[in-house]
Amino acid sequence: MDRREELRQKALRELQHSQVLMLNGHFDYGNGYHGRSYLNPHQLFRQPSTIWRVAQDLLDLVPNDILQTVEVVAGPSTGGALLAHTIAGLLDSRRSLSHLPCLFAPFHVDPAGDLSLRDFYRSEVKGRRVLLADDVRNTGVTMARCAALIASAGGVLVATVEIYDRMEALSTLSVPNIALAEYEATENCKVADCLQCKAGTAITRF
Repeated sequence: MDRREELRQKALRELQHSQVLMLNGHFDYGNGYHGRSYLNPHQLFRQPSTIWRVAQDLLDLVPNDILQTVEVVAGPSTGGALLAHTIAGLLDSRRSLSHLPCLFAPFHVDPAGDLSLRDFYRSEVKGRRVLLADDVRNTGVTMARCAALIASAGGVLVATVEIYDRMEALSTLSVPNIALAEYEATENCKVADCLQCKAGTAITRF
């Protein structure tokens, strides 16, 4: 087992042990689907030291030639933005003092419920190479929306990273995607077809 695979296996164990990654529940994802696995961002981000350790391990998986080119780290609120902010700071600690400081750009949810990038951050992204970070990749739709916003602002997306990849992306991008932990969630189903609902199993609350 190589170093990268060791990190992924270690992360999967630690996320489960800390109850960040829950694999045996009955979760409502709020998008018309139910399933047994869920990454709990509230548990993940409640202690800043946890996300720092996770971000360090995630950066160890990203090829150095990508890390050296990143000028902005962007992420959607809330989990992705917190991860992106942490990664931006850690990147500076890994690069020479002559390297320009890494910038941070959060996406926010506008009143219509869509992701958007404020004018200030659009100007930060323009003409720069961007690493897109999120806590979890489900269908990949959120990352695709963020990537479109980066492109419309004049930025260049170099890679995407996430803590946990559910291995069910329906939308993929033409840049490298790096996940710290991977777990194939094959038991997802539409609400109408959910066997746990039919068996009367309560939705997992936390």
